[in-house]
Amino acid sequence: MNHNRLARVVMVQGTSSHAGKSLLVTALCRIFRQDGFRTAPFKAQNMSLNSCPTPDGLEIGRSQATQAAAAGVPAQVEMNPVLLKPETEGRTQVVVMGRPVSTAATDFHRSRGPQLWDVVAKALDHLRREFDIVVIEGAGSPVEINIKERDIANMRVARHADAPVLLVGDIDLGGVFAQMVGTLALLEPAERRLVKGLVVNKFRGDLAQFETGVDLLEERTGVPVAGVLPFLPDVRIPEEDGVGLPLDGLGDSQAVLDIAVMRVPHIANFDDFDPLGREPGVRVRFVGSVAEFGEPDLLILPGSKTTVADLDWLRVQGLAERIRSARSSGTAVIGICAGFQMLGTRLLDPDGVESRIREAVGLGLVSTTTKFLAEKTTHQVTAVVETGHGLLAGCSGMRISGYESHKGDTTGDLEACPISVRTRSGRPVHLLDGRLDEDGLTLGTYLHGLFHNHNLRCRLLDNLARRKGVTLPDGLPAFDPDYEYDRLAVHVRRHLDMDRVYRMMEDRRPVSGPVPAGRSEF
Repeated sequence: MNHNRLARVVMVQGTSSHAGKSLLVTALCRIFRQDGFRTAPFKAQNMSLNSCPTPDGLEIGRSQATQAAAAGVPAQVEMNPVLLKPETEGRTQVVVMGRPVSTAATDFHRSRGPQLWDVVAKALDHLRREFDIVVIEGAGSPVEINIKERDIANMRVARHADAPVLLVGDIDLGGVFAQMVGTLALLEPAERRLVKGLVVNKFRGDLAQFETGVDLLEERTGVPVAGVLPFLPDVRIPEEDGVGLPLDGLGDSQAVLDIAVMRVPHIANFDDFDPLGREPGVRVRFVGSVAEFGEPDLLILPGSKTTVADLDWLRVQGLAERIRSARSSGTAVIGICAGFQMLGTRLLDPDGVESRIREAVGLGLVSTTTKFLAEKTTHQVTAVVETGHGLLAGCSGMRISGYESHKGDTTGDLEACPISVRTRSGRPVHLLDGRLDEDGLTLGTYLHGLFHNHNLRCRLLDNLARRKGVTLPDGLPAFDPDYEYDRLAVHVRRHLDMDRVYRMMEDRRPVSGPVPAGRSEF
């Protein structure tokens, strides 16, 4: 802990969403850790359906949890004080300091901006008292001028912390010169002075061929290019949000196992499926219509922010009937979290927690009833697999880990529960989770991260392959996040001028113009 002064800061902003901000922040967190600094990530406001609990059961964006892991520190709620989770059209759940406080219209910033800003400023100041370096991530673009007065995630944060800014542009999409020059032109003079370096990201080809491009960028903007980062294939670090959902699927197009994930409109925590798509011989497809359905070996119903609405969408699209038909023909089905709720017979919402629909009929693939509850369950968990047949053949006794993030309690035949939860947020418990039907081919669970458990994943895929009469190629070694963070850090060190980054953090000057603090009512 730094008792002597506030932490040094650096901020990564982007010319657009999906420019590469999150991965660059992850890399910087790892680099600073390697260099001996206690480092924290920070993102004032995140809009994402990929979230996870901190060790103490509070909810933050998945990317900040990943960045904290890269920094080698426990995730804490101050790293992402405001999390926005889109629900139905025009409505967003607002999570403040890890807890849902309301569901609001998308223009809620008009009335709550000052209060949210106060929460953001206090969270950042807290981290700066606790750590040596704070790496701040912006959101989208800093020059969405139609909403700039309500933007609490970009230049307002930079000015509050007097943070030097690295501006990242995605050259892979084309137009990086217009992105960089246009963004800087739309910034106010005091904001523009904070931009200390440009980063050209996702470059393909010979770097020497872009030397003229570097000169032109510096000439046009007056800002040095701090790095040109080549495109890095096979990054095994979770994407931040739905922008990164690979609509063309994951894995080997010549695979022997075909897995179809239902691409429901409000899909959440889709990084659950990344480990499956990385396995040799496995193809993961995201299916949004009957025409895309095919003949999969495994169907997965994913997490969702709006269970009943997405269940209704499955019916309207004709996918619900196809799922039931495929299951009756012997296709295996897994439901994760909201997907588990959809598998059951009834979904009850007497208090209108999720919607105005008080009762909905599930797919009827397992005999369960789910009741939605106002209090959200968010925990990191450890568990033990208690059964060993069907999809889970050979898994009995396996110790696994994951996390819960749901509003609802599911009841039914306790003897059909395949998983025993042993700890929640570090506290010992003994709770039963999930359902496995009689032939073991319909599995439901509340545990996100199930497929990140290497031994269980490999056994489950082997069971599917055996049923199909095929042999999978040799699998990958167990996923080692530290290896991935180190690999990313090596890549960024090679192509980003870290000496310049360190100088930027030391050579900070006050920015004219006060930033109002607002007041908190949360």
